[in-house]
Parts: sequence; structure tokens; C-alpha cells
Amino acid sequence: MSNTSSEPAASTPEADTKATNRLLYWLAVLLVVVGLMNATPGIPGYDALVKQVTGWDWILLRKFPREWFFPFVFAGMMLIVALKHSMWRAWAGKTAARRRFGLLMDVALVVAGVGIALTYLVEFEAICLIDQLTGERARLIAESLKAEKEWASLYGLPEPTTVDDPQCVGTTGGWLVAIMGAAVVIFLGYNTKVWGLPLVIVAILVAAYTIGTVLVWYFHGPDDINKYLMTKLAGEPRMLSDGRPKVHDILVNDASGLLGRFMDIIMNTIFPYLILGSLFGASAGGQSLIKLAFRWTRKLNGGPAHAAIVSSAMFGTISGGPIVNVLSTGVLTIPMMVKRGFSKVFAGGMEAAASSGGSVMPPVMGVAAFVLAALTGVPYADIIIAAAIPALCYFFCLFLAAVYQARKQNITAIGALTPEMHLGRQDYLNLGMIFGPILVILCLLLTSKEAVGCGPLGWILGATVEISGGVCRASDLPWVLGIVQNAAGDAGSAGWFAVIFLVLLLFLDPEMRAKPRKLIDAMSNAGILISTLYLMFLAVSIIDFCLKFTGLPVFISLDVLGWLKSLGLGDGGSVVFQFIALGATMALAVLLGMGMPAVPAYVNVALLMGPVLAGLGLSIFAAHMFIFYFAVASAITPPVALAAFAAASLTKQDPMATGFAAVKIGIVMFVIPFVFAMYPELLLIEQAFLDPTSTSGGYLPGYDGTVDIVALALLLVRLLLALVLLASALARFDTRPLAAWEWIARLVLAALVMAGDPLVYGPAFAAGIAMLVWHRVSARQAAPAA
Repeated sequence: MSNTSSEPAASTPEADTKATNRLLYWLAVLLVVVGLMNATPGIPGYDALVKQVTGWDWILLRKFPREWFFPFVFAGMMLIVALKHSMWRAWAGKTAARRRFGLLMDVALVVAGVGIALTYLVEFEAICLIDQLTGERARLIAESLKAEKEWASLYGLPEPTTVDDPQCVGTTGGWLVAIMGAAVVIFLGYNTKVWGLPLVIVAILVAAYTIGTVLVWYFHGPDDINKYLMTKLAGEPRMLSDGRPKVHDILVNDASGLLGRFMDIIMNTIFPYLILGSLFGASAGGQSLIKLAFRWTRKLNGGPAHAAIVSSAMFGTISGGPIVNVLSTGVLTIPMMVKRGFSKVFAGGMEAAASSGGSVMPPVMGVAAFVLAALTGVPYADIIIAAAIPALCYFFCLFLAAVYQARKQNITAIGALTPEMHLGRQDYLNLGMIFGPILVILCLLLTSKEAVGCGPLGWILGATVEISGGVCRASDLPWVLGIVQNAAGDAGSAGWFAVIFLVLLLFLDPEMRAKPRKLIDAMSNAGILISTLYLMFLAVSIIDFCLKFTGLPVFISLDVLGWLKSLGLGDGGSVVFQFIALGATMALAVLLGMGMPAVPAYVNVALLMGPVLAGLGLSIFAAHMFIFYFAVASAITPPVALAAFAAASLTKQDPMATGFAAVKIGIVMFVIPFVFAMYPELLLIEQAFLDPTSTSGGYLPGYDGTVDIVALALLLVRLLLALVLLASALARFDTRPLAAWEWIARLVLAALVMAGDPLVYGPAFAAGIAMLVWHRVSARQAAPAA
């Protein structure tokens, strides 16, 4: 009789990978579902219905308490990042030692994520997890409440029912420093693989500066030493243990902590927009959008180049990422441009420049724009209004670049509709998937809460409307208008409703109806993107905290402004020194933006140079908008131009040549910030006029907080002329090639037309018009002779 054993089959690498991918897939989907539940806006009766259905008064299915929600989400995100970007799996063909190190880093990231989450629960005063488990917290609260009641009884005050959270008794003690230090090293190490070395180098340098200046204070003391070389922890006697409260702040601080402001931005504002971008990628709307762009631009000489601009502008405003935009639209627009006769370098540069413009194109401008709103305190609805004119100017200049290049190469318009441009019934439905959610976002963001119910719809649905002093007030709103009022003006709520609307619209696509799993795939991709994005925010949080802790931005601001005032030229915002500071800020933003996303580039420069620009006469919002533009421009700026490199991967051309072509085409990205810094009325919103030096909320000299429509119109005419002169000068072509003196004169006139003095821009404007007219007349006269 034979003895057989039924042992399980040995696990294979393929099976392990499949199981890991399955776990990653569903964890990412779970993150999206839970995140959308948390982001659910105020729907009248929703909370009461949930409690009624479950029978639990304590249950909450939206707006979860952040002190509990954020730590669990954070731990889940780090697990997702480790599974997606596993060093152990990525180094499958490497040496055994390197693979073991990769496995160590994978495990370390998960342990660090869980460790930081648990430490947060232990150290955060609203929770004090150890005290809750030991009963110490309940005892402290009871004693404190008893004392408060006795005090109230003694003085005849109302009896209190709650008390402030007591400090945690059971904590990690001195181990907090070790836990945070190890976690920071692991997070930065993993950032090197996922987001690249430049971001990590900046974080390491800032952290090393912080630690170094603290050690100088400890060993040398605070006296007789330059303030830049010393960071003070506390008074005498000097002890490094005094740094524990600072380390505690890195963990729990709502503003600069690892689970603070940026986690709040991700989970409560940006979250639905990141999902929206992923869902757009799963829809068939992108192909129909490109068809529409080619159809609209078929009668223009630039043809495919103009189609690339239109499609990148529209697709970019929903994806918000220049690289994603290039790879999504460029696969179709670049071959079409080359087929029509444009050089591959120009085609790649045009696609990179147009795709980067998607990050500044309202209504959805990418993650950095939401961070801009959070740092400046300006509502996102106002951000998209402020971004409108600069964005239109940018894409107008791209259009001009395509026009002049087409003339230069004698490329003519297609004219007739081709089969590729035909829009069928399904295409129109697909376009509804693109424009429908955008329309929802715009309507909700640009509607004020006070206006809801005051229109014909409110009257039809039975809202009670009162008009007093010319102001409409609506009350007793029906359920639908109550939803609209709760969501009006709130970026997170607008994004949430856009996601729900798009999910419904996606099923207009027969392919989605046949394969609904595509919807879940898109949600999983969104969860992975969100988790990976927050890994980057951890590095930004470290830089943010260290800069504020050392006081470096304040020192730089005070010293630069003091130096200018000592020269007698900085008072009142001298134009010359404004431009010097703006130029330095531009260089710093582009330098720090090389090889890293726009968010850290923007945040780092905003912390360092924002106060300087504000001190020189710019409003805080205009200063931040200026920095934001150059952080975005870093995507096309050599030597590390990520969007241009992505385009070069499609054209198989030299990346550096493509980068320089993108800069030449998108030059207005580097010009328009200087224009709205000088003329804040281009930003259209009141916050652009606020004087940062005023303690009473006053306005900058010469402004009253409103926009003069006539003056704005005249300014726009000057700006359009300047853009025409600039674009033609850089192309060195108009209706015919430009002589050296012509394009040089156009560059000079473009600058002078935007000068602040009417005695300068008046004659320059007349000269610019005269030069364009003379060029056209002389070209026509030369044509018959030719």
C-alpha cells in the first residue's frame, strides 16, 4: 500500500505577483470608495436616513472625524505604494543583495506607514490611544469635568457638560524622535524611486540645514552668531530633549504635520478631481475630443498643430498633468502634425507646450492649483476666474506660433472634412462625458449660496423668496435646491457631483456597458495615483515644516527688503527691484522645478520668495500666482523638461532640442506672470489687489478692489499686440521672413507696449501697429515681383 501525501503546490513567482496585484487592485478600489464616502457633500436628510436605516445614532457615512480617518488612510496609502512600486519586484534581475535591500525597503515603508498612524493615535490629544486603553483618559476627563462643575456651582454659572481634551499621559516619550527620524528617512528613500532624486535632494538639504543649525545652537549657544547658522529650540539650559515638542508638531500639527494640511487637501478637496481624471481616461471621450479639435481647426493653416492646442487645452483641464496630457493626445496629434509637414522637433515642442498649458487652464488646473488655493486662502472658484485671462493669452500665443510656423513652411489648411473628422451619434455622447462634468463643476463653483432659489427654478419648485433692499433671500428650499446650495462654491462638493455624473454618463458608451469592469479599473488606478501622490506630499511636508521651523523664509524676506530700503529704492514697491525679485523668483522656481512635479516646486519657492514679493508691493495672491506659473513652466524648461521629454519619446527626436522648441513656442508662459504682476487687474478678483502691508485690508496703491472694464479692455488690446509682436519675432516670420532688425524691433516694442507709463506704451503701441501694417503692405507689393 503506497503512502501518498496531498501537499499544496509550491508557490511560483507568477502566482505571488498575481496575488500581490490583486491585493493592490482591491486596496486601491477600497481607498477610492471610502474616500468618496468621506467627501460626500451635505445632502439634506442623508445623515438622518443613515441613522434611521441602521438604527445607530453614532454612525457617520461622510465627513469622517479626521483624527481617526487620516491615520488609517495614511497607513493604507503607504501599503498601496509599497505594492505598486515595490523595489523588490522592480529589481528582479538584480543581485541578491540588492533585491534583499529592496524587500527591506518595501517592508520598511509599510511598517513606517503603520507606525506613524499608530503614533499619531497615541500622541494626538483628541485621541490619546494608550490612555483610552488603560482608562486613564476617562479618569482625567471625569476629574476635570467634576472640577469644572464645582467651579460653575460656586459662581452660579451653567453646569458644563464637556471639557477640553486633556494632555496624553501614555505617550511614546523619547522614542518619538527615533520613530519620526526613521520614518522620514524611509519616506525620502522611497520618494527617490517613485518621484526622482531632485525632490529628495532638496528635502535632504533643508532637513540637514535644520539639524545642523540646531546642533550649532546646542554646542555654541544663541549669542554672537549669525541667525542663519542657528535654530533655537528653547532657553537655558540647552537640551536636545527640548526638540521633542517640535518633532511632535511634525506628526500632529494641522498645518505642517505629516497628516496635516496636505492630507486635508488630498482627501477633502482634490480627491474627487483625481478620480475624475482617471474616469475620463477610461471613457471614449478623449478620441472624440481630438476628432472635434481637428474638425474645428481644419480651415486653419496650422491644422494639426492647432488641433493639438485645442485638444490639449480641453483634455489638460481635466487631467491636469502635462506628461499624462502629452502621452494621451500626443499619440494622435504629433503624427498628424508631422504628416502635414511640420518638423518632428516642432511637433514635439508644440505638444509639450500645449499639454503643459493644461495645468493653467480652468476649470480643473491640476493639483498645484488646489494647493495654491489652500496656501493663499482664496476659494477655488476665484482661482479659476483669476486664471482665465492668463490661460487664454497663453493658448492664443500658441495659436500664433502655429500660424507663423505654418506660413514659414508653406503648410496650407486641409479645408474639407476627412473621414477621420466625422462625428457620429456615439461621438456626441462621448463628448457629453467630457463637457457634462466640466459644466457641473463650473455651475456649482460659480454659483453663490445666496443666489440658490432666487431664479425661476426656485419659484417653480416652491422656494420662499424674499427681496429686501434689492437683495434676494430664498428659504424653505426644496430638496434638490438644498443640495445645490450646500455644494455651491465648494470645490470638493463640485468635484464629487461631477464624479457621480460622469459615472452615470460612462454607461452611454457601449464598450463600458459590455465591460463595466473598466469602471472599477479606473477607480483602482485613481487609488494608486492618490497614494503615490501623497508620498510626494510627505517630502513637501518635511520641507515645509523645516523651513518654517528654522525661520529661513522670514530671515530672507526681512534681509532682502531691508537691503532694498537701505538703498532708498525698495519703498513703495520700486518697479526695478520688483523685476529683480521677480526674475530671481522665476529662476528659483524653474531651478527647483527641474525633474520634480509642480507642487513641490511651487510650495518650496512660495515659502522662500512669497514674503519677499509681497513686501515689494505685490498682493499675496499675485505673488503666489506668479510662482505657480513658473512651477508649471518647469515641465518644458531644459535641461530637465519632463513634458518635452515625454513628447520626444513619441517623436524619437533629441529631448533637449524638443525642450528648447517647447520653450520657444510656449514663451508666453514665462512672460505673462510678469504682466499680471505689474497689472493685477488681469486676475479679475479682489484678492489680487489686496495690499499685504496693510493691517486694515486695504488695497494696493491705485486700486480700489474693483476692475475698470474700459481700462481692462484697453490693457487687453495692448497685451494682444504684444503677443503678436513676440510670437512673430520668435518665429522670425510673419507673412514673409523677418530681417534681423525687424524681429529685434518687434521684441523691443512688445516689451515697451506693456510698460506702465503712457508716454512709453502709447508711442510703442502706435509703432507696433505701424510695423505690422508696413510689413503686410510691403509683402503684398513684393509678391507680384516674386
